[in-house]
Amino acid sequence: MKLRVFVSSVQKELEVERVAIAASVSADRLLGDFCEIVLYEKEPLSGRRVATPYLECLESCQIYLLLMDRQYSGGPAGALSATHEEYRHAVKRNMPVMVFVRGQRDKDKEREKETQKFFAEIKKDNNTYKRFHDRVDLLPEVTRGLERILEESFDIGIKRDAAKRAEEIGKASSFEQQVLNVAADALALDVGQQWLTAIKEIGEGENPAKPTLLNMLREKGLVRKEQKHGYQAMASGLLFLGKDPASMFPQCRVLADAYSGTEPDANPRDQDTLSSPAPTTVERVVDFVMQNTRHPIRVVGIRRVKLDEYPREVIREAIVNAIAHRDYEDAARPIYVKVFFDRVEILSPGDLLPPLTVNKLLKGRYEPCSRNPTLAQYLGHLRLMEQRGSGMRRMHDAMLDHGLDAPEYGLRDGYFTVVLRGPGDNIKQLRPGQQTAVVPASIEEQLTEKHKAILAEAAATGSVTRAWCMSNLGVGHDTASRLLRELVDLRLVVRRGGGRTTRYEPCTKGASDAD
Repeated sequence: MKLRVFVSSVQKELEVERVAIAASVSADRLLGDFCEIVLYEKEPLSGRRVATPYLECLESCQIYLLLMDRQYSGGPAGALSATHEEYRHAVKRNMPVMVFVRGQRDKDKEREKETQKFFAEIKKDNNTYKRFHDRVDLLPEVTRGLERILEESFDIGIKRDAAKRAEEIGKASSFEQQVLNVAADALALDVGQQWLTAIKEIGEGENPAKPTLLNMLREKGLVRKEQKHGYQAMASGLLFLGKDPASMFPQCRVLADAYSGTEPDANPRDQDTLSSPAPTTVERVVDFVMQNTRHPIRVVGIRRVKLDEYPREVIREAIVNAIAHRDYEDAARPIYVKVFFDRVEILSPGDLLPPLTVNKLLKGRYEPCSRNPTLAQYLGHLRLMEQRGSGMRRMHDAMLDHGLDAPEYGLRDGYFTVVLRGPGDNIKQLRPGQQTAVVPASIEEQLTEKHKAILAEAAATGSVTRAWCMSNLGVGHDTASRLLRELVDLRLVVRRGGGRTTRYEPCTKGASDAD
């Protein structure tokens, strides 16, 4: 069995480094045979109710690795943070401990007071620590530390040439860890600021100066700072935030084509070539598919609703997966998005990473893994993907709930393919699902059968008049006026026009649209 290495830190502060360590060790052809990195937040949920589940997870591990920076992230005043609890539990169990501290000695005073006390405790326990600046210098130290522990504590010797060690570090994400000769001006710093705001590194409404922003991106491994050339983009930065990543890596393009029929032809009815920051590209692909598919109007209960031919969340998940997990080493192939009359196809370069297989995806029996874990982590920050491996299952459920068949997965000509079958000629098979605007129960209980008949007519035809109420409900002028006025007061319809042209239209987005 592999030795389980528990990686502990303030989760959000050092997410990127945690994921990079996991990728580095799993890809190391020697170290990966003996060690398995455990990131608690990515462990399968046991379903058991435990007061401190992270300590239960730690119980299953043999080696403890702690990453420290500025934050302490404790609970109520005086309470230990989860990270501090994990450290003490590891010491109590006499586990081999490795500690890595980001920042040089002159930065120690900038750490939170509780973090400084925690740091002092580590020193008092005589646990040695290594300092690091970013992933580039962290990963080799982690490798050397694990090799030392394997030999000293478990009598497992790993021998290899020092020259080969650097080559093997971070192999799983070697593409995204490249240091480029590209100025940081190639990055869309506005998107970077949005990302940092989303992960609460920047407060809402704050607008940091460019040097401050670049330094924050450097801490996240997106850029590097050199004395001669200033801030330079890492490949991970260009993939995630590049204004035009294809200018450096042509394979970063997404080619989108929409066809009128069921097969490709020489004259697509719409085309687009996308090369932009990854979050922007995702939304542009979703917009392209929505613009080139149908949106039928359906009367549901007392509402007129506009349906999408395909669930937006499925399109978004499929393109995010393509961007996050594609083989960027393959410089000959871009990502393709093809919209046909009866289906949408998304083709991502590269095979599945072992031990994943198409059969496992179809059955939903697999553990999550990523060819580009850092990029996947960045996209996860913006809630563009979920990293517990549930994305495929959610796509499956969303398609079925929409009245469509489950996604189809396959391998074709060097591409991993996702095929989403649409309704074709049978557009009526679509189900409104969550797109339906629901009348709150507290309001619906106030509606009479006559109210509901008026709303159904308004939903079916787009409007209703007082004359229709008098003719179809068998009521007089005053009663028809009262019924319509009550629906206006409930903000279920809105009055338009005046005099003989007065009509009442449904509030298609709910009460807030009435005036």
